[in-house]
Amino acid sequence: MEIDLRPQLIVALLALGMALAFVIADRRSPTSRALSLFLAFVGMSIGFGALVALPYHARHGLQWWSGVFALPEALAFIYAYEWILRVRRTVPTRNLKTRFADRQLRVAQGLALVYLLLSLALPELRSRYFQNVEIGARPLASAEFWIFAAPLAVSLVLGIGSALLLLNRRPDKAELIRIVAFMIGAPLMASGLVVPVHYAPVTTAIGLLIFLVGGVQYHVIQGSRAQFLSRFLAPQVAELVRERGLRSATKDQTLEISVVCCDLRGFTAFSAATESQQVIRILREYYDAVGAAASAVGGTIKDQAGDGVLILIGAPIAFDDHAQRALDLAERIRREGQALTERWSREGQRLGVGVGVASGFVTVGVIGGASRLEYTAVGPAVNLASRLCAEAAHGEVLVDARSCELIADEARRTRLRSGDALTLKGFPEPVPSFTLSAG
Repeated sequence: MEIDLRPQLIVALLALGMALAFVIADRRSPTSRALSLFLAFVGMSIGFGALVALPYHARHGLQWWSGVFALPEALAFIYAYEWILRVRRTVPTRNLKTRFADRQLRVAQGLALVYLLLSLALPELRSRYFQNVEIGARPLASAEFWIFAAPLAVSLVLGIGSALLLLNRRPDKAELIRIVAFMIGAPLMASGLVVPVHYAPVTTAIGLLIFLVGGVQYHVIQGSRAQFLSRFLAPQVAELVRERGLRSATKDQTLEISVVCCDLRGFTAFSAATESQQVIRILREYYDAVGAAASAVGGTIKDQAGDGVLILIGAPIAFDDHAQRALDLAERIRREGQALTERWSREGQRLGVGVGVASGFVTVGVIGGASRLEYTAVGPAVNLASRLCAEAAHGEVLVDARSCELIADEARRTRLRSGDALTLKGFPEPVPSFTLSAG
């Protein structure tokens, strides 16, 4: 009896289309790449089985190498577990028994390889007793059936068990949704290997659609995050969030960073004598210039208030050379700020720009309520950068002693000239300061 292969073709295209859509939407994420490979091999296993293996065997019969058609099936299992492994690595290690979880998933991948080796060694038994490309009874109690079914069944149990363990460890919300969808859809997709050929496309398609719902929800959440993060974090943070999840990327931590603060001199008087729309245009151009400079060195804009901007370098993206990046940023702000303020200034209403740089240990993290969140930093270095900025004259960059100590390049250190110790609000002792000379 001739078998209508159109349903298999449609399901194969559905799986391949999902794989392509997911990798295009999130191609930089290691988890999404592994997931896309899983879906791609699901589609390939269905397509090869229905469009290549079945017609070939109908014309030429089974060959000694026919077990090679099991390769996409085995790779689909392997990359499904690889995806779970990569998601697990986004969870902080203190919340997960790393070695146990890794071994469990590696065993699951090994069992998928066992299935492949058995298929290569026993292609006739696989075709007669396990594959659903032939119509006929295949008793589930037969030893021949379980030769192939047992490795995959145990592999699937281990994989879903690992996913359950991962849920208990509170993974990132977006990935949690995909994991739940996988746990529901994976058994249905796997059943497509053994159920009768007329039902296999239905069970596989239902499993894929369940997973598609989870995948869409994942990208909706990630898209909302991208809009939120882009308002106050450097572009590099987006990649960090994709790799580690939002909670891990923005968790509270204490680390040494550099802080750059800049503001405009004479802005209050200037804005009082200038049309409000013109002031807004000037601020927008100023913010754009400072934002572009911050992005170039990996800085994160913490605050934009009036004419003042506070930038963190070293959090949440860590940099060993954060102090040097801070000086590079300060110099660029000074150079571009001088050009902008010269163009904006007019007779009797002069504008200028001053910059302060400080380094030290601060605590960073996300604070706020349900309606609004903010990435913040708390520590003396934040206050010191702001105070130095307030003391800086037009075109001047004031730097603290710790930032100078962290500069390894001797040529760059020579550009830092020692200045007067400054009496600053909030600091009981005079603070040594250095001036960054123009390059």
